[in-house]
Amino acid sequence: MKALKNIVIVGAGYAGVLTAKKLAKRLKKQEDVQITVIDKNPFHTMYTELHEVAAHRVDEDSIKISLERVFAGRNVHVVLDTVTSIDFDGKVLEGRVGTYPYDYLILATGSKPTFFGVPGAEEISYTLWSYDDAVVLREHLLHVFRRAARETDPAERRRLLTFYVVGAGFTGVEMAGELAELVPLLCEKFEIDRDEVSMFDVDVLDRTVPILPKKLSDKVERRLTKMGVQVMLGTGVAGIGKDYIELKQGDTVECHQAGTVIWTAGIESSDIVSEAAKALQTARRGRVVTDKYLRAIDHEDVFIAGDNIMYVPEGEENPVPQMVENCEQSADTIAHNLTVQLTGQGELEDYRPKFHGVMVSVGGRYGVAQVGTPNHMICLPSFLAMFTKHFINVVYFVQVLGWNKVISYLKHEFFTIRNCRSFVGGHFSNRTPSFLLVPLRVWLGVCWVFEGVMKIVEGWMQTPQLTGFFSGATGFFNKILSAAGARNVTDMVNAVAGATSGAVDAVATATAEVGEAVASGVAVFSYRLLGFMDVTLVSGTDLAHSTLADYAFKIDIPFINWFVDHVVLASDGMQMFMQITIVVLEILIGLALIGGLFNFPASAASLVLQFMFVTTTGLYLNTFWMIFAAIAVLIGGGRTLGLDYYVMPALKKHWKNVRFVRKWYLYND
Repeated sequence: MKALKNIVIVGAGYAGVLTAKKLAKRLKKQEDVQITVIDKNPFHTMYTELHEVAAHRVDEDSIKISLERVFAGRNVHVVLDTVTSIDFDGKVLEGRVGTYPYDYLILATGSKPTFFGVPGAEEISYTLWSYDDAVVLREHLLHVFRRAARETDPAERRRLLTFYVVGAGFTGVEMAGELAELVPLLCEKFEIDRDEVSMFDVDVLDRTVPILPKKLSDKVERRLTKMGVQVMLGTGVAGIGKDYIELKQGDTVECHQAGTVIWTAGIESSDIVSEAAKALQTARRGRVVTDKYLRAIDHEDVFIAGDNIMYVPEGEENPVPQMVENCEQSADTIAHNLTVQLTGQGELEDYRPKFHGVMVSVGGRYGVAQVGTPNHMICLPSFLAMFTKHFINVVYFVQVLGWNKVISYLKHEFFTIRNCRSFVGGHFSNRTPSFLLVPLRVWLGVCWVFEGVMKIVEGWMQTPQLTGFFSGATGFFNKILSAAGARNVTDMVNAVAGATSGAVDAVATATAEVGEAVASGVAVFSYRLLGFMDVTLVSGTDLAHSTLADYAFKIDIPFINWFVDHVVLASDGMQMFMQITIVVLEILIGLALIGGLFNFPASAASLVLQFMFVTTTGLYLNTFWMIFAAIAVLIGGGRTLGLDYYVMPALKKHWKNVRFVRKWYLYND
């Protein structure tokens, strides 16, 4: 039996989680390999979304991802501990709880705030670099406004309501933007005059987010100013006290009152990497110098991932940036190279990251972005920038926790968003009480049961009916279309409308012309879309006397027509099978909707049946309400006054514990 090879990953941030998952996939057939992830938390934190929690835009659970669920069904062992020292010669990690030997080590511990020796910064200011930081800051902001609402001293009240964000990089700008959106809401909640609140974003740099092009930096600054944030660039911080901040411009230092100081001015390597620096070659705030394969210099068994990397790719002038895309790409390179070293198969690959841009949000409604390929970047307008941000997050969630986390993310970013703090406003947020949809759901179910029962009465369970059913519908459309001939009715209506001032006269004239061609119906339009399907709308009577029940709509798709002709109508046996299936489905869908049981699949099946009817026989417009009703009750329609209220929680409890379900994330939190 082969000796077990231990791969230990320290840190469950972006780089650590992705490296572990990629290694588990590549080494799933290597039974002699054990992958261990060590982190102080049982969850992975979405660090790029911390400002949303701190400013009350989303709940704290939205930035947490359970490590147990991330690695369910995979050869990854999660250990809760804090590594305090590393013996690189003995290949052993020392933690507060235990000792961990390794054959290969991956340092992915990320970063921590750096305070540049500013007096009081570490002790007094609030940071935003962890889950705990975000929660503490959120509660602090609420407490400040509660306290200010009761403060009778105007000077103390104004001090309490003075906020400084130190740092105008990614985190600082995003925090300042979220704070600017939150302040008016808290002012309204606690009955505080908005003019009493002061917000500042301070940085020694000459522009915001310098990694962006200057024109985008200028946009960010203008947006912050518009939101009520005073941007103070070229301004350093000389000291921070319990009720003040000292700002330095040139040789001049001024003291200003401050109620809250949020420090986002810079980062350095984590404590354990700083400790490891005693044995590893480091540079620039503790980042570990690596070779082109992302191994620590002189240590081929130690790989460095994410923010901890100090490496200048070939042809580049600057080291790789400390951003999420670097974490993702370095994880892939490390997983490949470590697999090569373990198996002896393949060739080591150089780390050649290709970054596709940067994006910064200023609050929930506005953002800027520069995206593209390394050689061709474009700047996006705010709406597309925000769309890009959410799209990138969705892609990341697919990698980490599959579609399960995507559903959760969309829910808290769009469907349950508070105070319309989204780039699409509150248009997708839940506003209508779900119990108001109960009558619609029940009536839709009743109509489906009625349709099924009527088909039974018509003999669908006894004799083949589909040949006459399809041919009658096709003949109805063909008769009207052939009678209209080359004269497109829509064109005629438009032509007459151009020469007549009244729309009624136009329709009447067009109807008269068509009436000469066909007394039994009118072809309103028939167009070919996408080069292969025909979309048709006809009326069974003249336009002047038509009601919704007279208009029929049909989509002709060649494949479906072929399937009907060569499969469904191929034999009486197949016709009976399809008839019985349709009848049973209609009744089951109806009963499920009436009872609110398995509402989502029932509503989805309702939509599928309607689509089948539209593409085979056509559908009268007076029954189109069934399509929109199914859409309306599709999500959550059975949880109110329905059996799903009891059934779904019980099913989810058992379903998400099934091994393959957990491995492929086929559940929804």
